[in-house]
Amino acid sequence: MPADTEALIEKIRALPAEQIAEVWDFVDFIHLREQERALTRAAAETSAPVFAGIWSNPDDDVYDAL
Repeated sequence: MPADTEALIEKIRALPAEQIAEVWDFVDFIHLREQERALTRAAAETSAPVFAGIWSNPDDDVYDAL
């Protein structure tokens, strides 16, 4: 393990049990947030070609100049 990982583990070990529970919850929050961001990115990437076909068409070119 990298040295910074070991230092973090040692700091966590030194915490009282209730604060370890807070760290646990925070780590869960970080993982969940990243999963949500990944899902949002995947949805945007998946829908981009569809929206490109809707937004980029000759009938709407007049709005691009606004």
